[in-house]
Amino acid sequence: MSRKRKSRELEVQAAVKASPSAQRWVRWLAPLLVALFTLTAFLPTLQNQFVAWDDDKNFLDNPRYRGLGWAHLRWMFTAFHLGHYIPLTWVTFGMDHLLWGMKPVGYHLTSLLLHAANAVLFFSLVRRILTLALPSAAERDHALVVSAGFAALVFAIHPLRVESVAWVTERRDVLSGLFYLLTILEYLRACEPEKRGRWWYWLSVVTFVCALLSKSMVVNLPVVLLILDVYPLRRLGGAIGWWSEPARRVYVEKIPFVLLAAAASAIAFMAQFSAQTAASLAQLSVLGRLAVSAYGLSFYLGKLVVPVNLSPLYELPPTVNPGALPFILSYGLVLAITALVLVLRRRVPGLLATWLAYIVVLLPVLGIFQIGLQIAADRYTYLAGLGWAILAGAGLLSCWRTSRGSKTGTPAALLVAGVAICVVVGLGVLTWNQVQVWRDSERLWAHALAIDPDSPVAQNNFGYELDRRGKLAEAIDHYRQALRIKPDYALAHTNWGAALGRQGKPAEAIDHYRQALRIKPGDALAHTNWGVELAQQGKLAEAIEHFQEALRIKPDDALAHTNLGLALTLQGKLAEAFEHLQRGAKAKK
Repeated sequence: MSRKRKSRELEVQAAVKASPSAQRWVRWLAPLLVALFTLTAFLPTLQNQFVAWDDDKNFLDNPRYRGLGWAHLRWMFTAFHLGHYIPLTWVTFGMDHLLWGMKPVGYHLTSLLLHAANAVLFFSLVRRILTLALPSAAERDHALVVSAGFAALVFAIHPLRVESVAWVTERRDVLSGLFYLLTILEYLRACEPEKRGRWWYWLSVVTFVCALLSKSMVVNLPVVLLILDVYPLRRLGGAIGWWSEPARRVYVEKIPFVLLAAAASAIAFMAQFSAQTAASLAQLSVLGRLAVSAYGLSFYLGKLVVPVNLSPLYELPPTVNPGALPFILSYGLVLAITALVLVLRRRVPGLLATWLAYIVVLLPVLGIFQIGLQIAADRYTYLAGLGWAILAGAGLLSCWRTSRGSKTGTPAALLVAGVAICVVVGLGVLTWNQVQVWRDSERLWAHALAIDPDSPVAQNNFGYELDRRGKLAEAIDHYRQALRIKPDYALAHTNWGAALGRQGKPAEAIDHYRQALRIKPGDALAHTNWGVELAQQGKLAEAIEHFQEALRIKPDDALAHTNLGLALTLQGKLAEAFEHLQRGAKAKK
């Protein structure tokens, strides 16, 4: 053997010996870089304020979460505040208040750190799934780790994540996402042939409970686990079959998950019913619900590929015509993708798994169970985007291996790497800009209006922000626009009346309060504001009637208690007045 041949063998042996150390470095470095890039892309969120899009109702006007005493915890674990049951999320807000008081930077920091943790957990999950999917151990090299990092960044710094991270109210997304990812990772560990498998299994059940207590949308997880059992775990279907003894054991494993999901679903329906936010069949027909569902599936895919013109509100049209062109096109796209996925199911089994998981995860928030006034929302993609990110990582890995084995070799590989870098940088820039849309309420609703000038909610909310800044004439113009688009919009009438009152036009203000109450008899704010106008005219008895009616509708209304106390003081009923002033002050704390 020549010296040259021997030298080459020694070089190869040295490289092989060094590879485990190098792999360890890559395994540690990749998740650190994922966390760093995620934190960097969302850094502007630390300058953001609370916004008038439920943040005011959840935090500024809600003293019940401010602490972790027994009274606070009892409220957190029993309340259906704004139609949601999210006790564990409220616990994190209580901790934020203990640490930061009412400084929004602390709340944003917690959400950002949770999201960065999710990015790292997702990196670990992608590594495991790609490892399971690859047939040969020889293929599990640095390229797999880099591909997992790419997938994690496609998920973590995609602009669709901004709403979940930069909006304090949506802490429930990132917190439930944390436990959702932990549950899947623990379940995958439980499926490995090791002695502690049962321990990992029951730990996954515990973290699933935590996910459900953070946000009920995770009720779909048992079905997602079944999809993973088919591919890439291969514990169902194929040679094992669908009803063999091993297959039946897989189904039995899901019983605790299904029971917990069923209980959480029942609680979620009770919460939504208490808030009266669910659309009835009279408001949205069965065909209309199917049309909205198909539209949602198509809409999110479009925003996933082209994440521009993102808005805090994509408003549901007043009437849904299932035969309208956007819905027909949505049906066509969903059917075409389904057909393509079925044709490719043997060649690309991961595509079928991704498509099924995508539908399953979105099912609770599609039009079939229409909740609220939106036809779609960026936040709903937080978990639904996981499968597509895994597919992106697998695609990068496949392209990298193909390019390395092609005739062009290194240039082709560099091209693949360059495209991946451009994707990550592009997503990061878009996210950096989108985070700043959520800087404050005025900027948020100005952006929403720029996206959809025909949104009555955006017109009203932007007008309200101008109103708060003393720009009454401009605010009234936006209230007028909101009512032009939606004549039966009670809140726009109430806000317009308040602006007229501050302009010294009590008669016109009262007329708008009257119209608001005709549309929505349970509008406590309209009664309170009407009472204020009457009190300023010296009509105390009539004013008190409106304050009392407001408190009948909303017994813990601080503003109504305070105004009633002041009116009673003017009548000389000091003891009664003191009681209401005290209750008003207590409600504000």
